[in-house]
Amino acid sequence: RIMSSMQMPPLRVCVTGAAGQIAYSLLPHICLGRTFGPNRKIILHLMDIERAQTALGGVKFELQDCGFDLLVDVITTSDPNVAFKDVDVCVFLGAFPRGPGMERKDLLAKNAGIFKAQGKILDSIASRDVKVVVVGNPANTNAWVTQQCAPSIPPQNFTALTRLDANRAQSQIAMRVGVSPSAVSNATIWGNHSSTQYPDVSFARVNGFRDVYDAVGDKGWLQGDYIKTVQQRGAAIIAARKLSSAMSAAKAISDHLHDWLVGSGGKIVSMAVPSDGSYGVEKGLIYSFPVVCEAGAYQIVQGVPLSDFSKRLMQATEKELSEERTMTKQILFSGSKL
Repeated sequence: RIMSSMQMPPLRVCVTGAAGQIAYSLLPHICLGRTFGPNRKIILHLMDIERAQTALGGVKFELQDCGFDLLVDVITTSDPNVAFKDVDVCVFLGAFPRGPGMERKDLLAKNAGIFKAQGKILDSIASRDVKVVVVGNPANTNAWVTQQCAPSIPPQNFTALTRLDANRAQSQIAMRVGVSPSAVSNATIWGNHSSTQYPDVSFARVNGFRDVYDAVGDKGWLQGDYIKTVQQRGAAIIAARKLSSAMSAAKAISDHLHDWLVGSGGKIVSMAVPSDGSYGVEKGLIYSFPVVCEAGAYQIVQGVPLSDFSKRLMQATEKELSEERTMTKQILFSGSKL
C-alpha cells in the first residue's frame, strides 16, 4: 500500500549557502508545502560557512517564529558531515563567486575543488537516493563534478537549475502576447545555465493550441531580442538591484523540486540533467532538456522537431559545456579515472 505524505517519515532537506538571500526566499516555499506537497513534514539541514553561523542562527529563529506546521526540526551547521547526513534532497546554493579579473578557468578550479569535496561526503553519508539540484554557478559543471565524486548515488539524481531561465522565457512570451504565464506551455531551455543557453519556443504553445510564432507575430523578435533578454536577464537584475536574483531563483528551485519529486502532471518543464545522448548531445554532460516528471523520476521528451537555427544554438551551448568539463577534468582529475 502506498503511504500518504502524512504517513511518510519527514523529508530531510539540506540547503547550502543557507544564510544567503536565495535561501531566505526559498525556505518559506519548502515549509509551506509548496515544494514537496502540502502534507509532507520537513527536517531542514542548513549549512553555511563558519563566519555566517550567527546569521544562520537568526534564520533558524525566524523559521521557529513562523510556526510552520510542516517543519519538524532545523539543524544549522558549517560541517558538511552534519549537513549531508541521511538527507533526501540537497540544494546547493553555495558556490565561489566570480571576482573582478578572475579567469573562467580559475572560477572552474575553485568551484571544482569545493564540489569535489562535497560530492565525496554526500556519497558517504546521504540517503542512497538523494536528489541533488545545483544552483551555484557554474551550475551545470558543478553538478557534474558532484556526480563524478559520488559514484554510489544514481547518476540521474544530479541536476542543475535551468527552471529560472524557463520561467523567464515563459513570462517574456506571456507579457508579449498579453496572457497569464500559465497559458504559455513548452517554452524550453536547452544547454548550459549561462549566456549561451538557448530559449526555444519552436514547439511552445499559447492556450494549449496556438503556435507561439503565430501568437507573437514577430519572428525577428523571437529569434533575436527575446533570446538575448532571457540569456542576459540575470545580468540585468544584478545591474538593477546590485544583487543577484533571489526571489525568482527561489521560486524556480521550488518549481524544479516540486515537479521532480511530486510530478509535473504531464507538463513539459526544463531541467539540466545528465545527457543520455538525446538530440545528439554528448552523453554525460549535464545539459538542459525538456522533460516530463513523475514521482521522483524524469524522462527527456523525445521527438522535438529541430530547425537548423535551433541545432546551431544547441551545439554552441553544448560546446561551452564540453569545454568546461574538459577544463575541470584537467584541473582536478589528471591521473585518475574521473
